[in-house]
Amino acid sequence: MKKVGLSRSIHLKFVMIYVLLILLAMQIIGVYFVRELEQKLVDNFQTSIKSRVDLLEYSIREEMLKKDRAEDDPTEEEEIGKILDDSVTSDISEIRVINSRNRIIGTSEPNNQGLIGQVTADKLVKAVLATGFDYDDIYLDNQTGNRIWVYTAPINSNNEVIGAIYLVAKIETVYDQMNEINKIFTNGTLIALAITAILGVLLAQTVTRPISDMRKQALAMAKGNFSRKVKVYGYDEIGQLAITFNNLTKRLQEAQATTEGERRKLSSVLSYMTDGVIATDRKGRVILINDPAANMLNVSRETVLSQPIVSLLGLDEEYTFEDLSNEQDSIILDYSTKEKPYILRANFSIIQKETGFVNGLITVLHDITEQEKIDLERREFVANVSHELRTPLTTMRSYLEALADGAWQDENIAPQFLDVTQNETERMIRLVNDLLQLSKMDSKDYRFNKDWVDFILFFHRIIDRFDMTKDLNVTFKRVLPEQSMFVEVDQDKITQVLDNIISNALKYSPEGGMITFKVIEKNGFIEVSVSDQGLGIPKENLDKVFERFYRVDKARTRQMGGTGLGLAIAKEMISAHGGDVWASSNEGKGTTITFTLPYDPTQEDDWS
Repeated sequence: MKKVGLSRSIHLKFVMIYVLLILLAMQIIGVYFVRELEQKLVDNFQTSIKSRVDLLEYSIREEMLKKDRAEDDPTEEEEIGKILDDSVTSDISEIRVINSRNRIIGTSEPNNQGLIGQVTADKLVKAVLATGFDYDDIYLDNQTGNRIWVYTAPINSNNEVIGAIYLVAKIETVYDQMNEINKIFTNGTLIALAITAILGVLLAQTVTRPISDMRKQALAMAKGNFSRKVKVYGYDEIGQLAITFNNLTKRLQEAQATTEGERRKLSSVLSYMTDGVIATDRKGRVILINDPAANMLNVSRETVLSQPIVSLLGLDEEYTFEDLSNEQDSIILDYSTKEKPYILRANFSIIQKETGFVNGLITVLHDITEQEKIDLERREFVANVSHELRTPLTTMRSYLEALADGAWQDENIAPQFLDVTQNETERMIRLVNDLLQLSKMDSKDYRFNKDWVDFILFFHRIIDRFDMTKDLNVTFKRVLPEQSMFVEVDQDKITQVLDNIISNALKYSPEGGMITFKVIEKNGFIEVSVSDQGLGIPKENLDKVFERFYRVDKARTRQMGGTGLGLAIAKEMISAHGGDVWASSNEGKGTTITFTLPYDPTQEDDWS
């Protein structure tokens, strides 16, 4: 797992949250405080000015109501000018006095003395003279760019407006004070935030340190290390969490040990099972496969994990995972090729949760290739035996029915019918004898009477017997060693093997042909071969000639009285002696049957 960066650290998040909360609180307080303070300062400023205007209004009213003036006394405008000059302060820019006829009768601004006697056009003044109420407003001075406060108040006498006071005050000083206060508040906020950040770091460590320890412990647990413990820094909620985490670690360690034990047991069981086992998740993806199953399907465990089971078994086109989950019977998987049969049987069982939902599927594979092969051979064997017995029996019945119908009285036909019946009877006897021989070979308690035999002399005797009794004009060629070669064999069984092989060679040899007999020593065996010059065997049939009841030319073989079991018996007997037998052929030129027998030259000294 990657290390957590500073920008994503919970430590930084704690500090940021803490600082942001403090900043938000101070901003809310600051906005409220500054707004209220500003309003308070403006109200105080205006109240102070208004109180002075009240005093000024009294003085000016007295001057305006004065009627008896001596000639040498100052005029009304001069008296009002003196009063205004005395009333002007640093906060007041100008004070004007306007009579009820809208004429300016006094101003405190020396530069505006030319306005005395002129009619004012100010709307506030007109509104005050008309209504008798005071008005004020804040404007922006176009020359200085500062804010000014214009206040207009009526001069009343006996409930009659006799004039108005027009005052311009420098309210910008109030906002300048607010700016200074804002700067002080901002500096204080920054200092407070710095202190808060430091305290936040220290406080965050008290929370993040145990969390960091628990994170390290969780990473160690993910790697399988349950020996570490989280340090408990206190008994608050985080401390209780650390204690709970340590208890969880202990229980996970115990559960992991139990699970590991069960896993090893299951792995051992699956490994030593001869059947293949495949497990899937609830979506049909492979999550477990044992070695027998991987070998049966010729796949590697790493490549099939997470693969859909329907694809793994090659059932995409016929089944879905839901179909397999509902399948009650076995499914036969035929992976046979032209060269080799290969058949599996798959049984399916669903894995269900307690709630009844399907949580997966267990598939058990059985290799039934040999079983199917045995069943096929059994069926073929029964069919062949039935056919082989039915043919002579049918022939015999036909001829016997003919004899029973009166053919026995015909001196020419009766002997022929009896001869055919006798031949077919002998053919059935040979078939039954061959079947009994094969049955004995298949039984486990079958015994051989082995003895040491000079095979060269033994072979010459068998060849001589066939040479004396053959009907065809066939030449025998012997390519046999002059020295003796002793082998341990059952003479009767090897005699039967050679009889079957030589009989077949005579059957398929043409008139005037040659049969060659050879014996050579090769790699601890003697290799015996019998070659004829018959029609030969097609290449694709060479491996099948040793199968029971197999014939290359069935019609010709039956005509010659063969049972199709001779070479099968020969193969069984040679294999029982520890040798091997095979056929080689050149179609149209002949066939060679070769078999081997174990040979130990060191035994010759004891028997020579």
